[in-house]
Amino acid sequence: MQQLAEHPLSRGLYPLGIGYYNQAAGHHMERVEHDDYLMIYCLEGAGLLQVEGLKYSVHAGDLVLLPKGVSHSYRALKSRPWTIYWAHFHGEDARAFYEHLREPRQSAPLLLTSLGFQSRLAGDFEALLELRESTYNLNAYICAANQLRQILTHIALLQPLMRNRDKAESVDLERVHSLMQAHVHEHLSLDTLAQSVNLSKYHFVKRYKELTGTTPINHFIQLKIERACHLLDTTGNSINEIGYAVGYEDAYYFSRIFKKIMGVSPSQYRSMRTGAYAYRGGGPR
Repeated sequence: MQQLAEHPLSRGLYPLGIGYYNQAAGHHMERVEHDDYLMIYCLEGAGLLQVEGLKYSVHAGDLVLLPKGVSHSYRALKSRPWTIYWAHFHGEDARAFYEHLREPRQSAPLLLTSLGFQSRLAGDFEALLELRESTYNLNAYICAANQLRQILTHIALLQPLMRNRDKAESVDLERVHSLMQAHVHEHLSLDTLAQSVNLSKYHFVKRYKELTGTTPINHFIQLKIERACHLLDTTGNSINEIGYAVGYEDAYYFSRIFKKIMGVSPSQYRSMRTGAYAYRGGGPR
């Protein structure tokens, strides 16, 4: 990380560690000395946070930002363990971002804000995780640093919108789409999506289609294929590995779904980068 701390394109803000915990039962942490900045975005469940003796509850849709130098502890709620993205970061601009995001006149030594379920924000975290898994070189690190900057600036845009949002919205699409983004690498049932917005499966599908023009499962598949295209474009992973990374254990079935959406097979799609295969059109991307 010394390279990032010194490079002019990353020294302002750079990640030290990033991750994703799914229903993290038993997850807990305590730090008496904290020498970097910590961000937690809770997608599901709940957790308990204590900062310099003050206690807070963290619920689905909440974002926590802790500055360096504050003692703290946190843990997942036993009855409803949280699902979270997290990132430790530092840099010359880290303090300025923290102060920029804090609520006006907030005296507590942290930011705790409700953003709701933001699909784009979840997607940004997923992109940051992908960079963590990419080839470890300076360019990948610099890209991750600027992806982190994008996440923090996006949060600044979301805060006033969330304060003024309509609480009576019948279907929280951001909640649904955030769950899809968070689970794009695995299976996600229609029952789980419907339960997330407190609707029966029938009424959920009906309302979702009225709002979006498609079904929730079709949209989820579309997200998986978009992620697969990104992996085909940016990695040398095999077709089997990419299918598995987006939740398809059967490579043949993955190829069928991919071709149905894209009009070409995964291998043909990858060949288009080198000109070995000419794209002649297909389904919507």
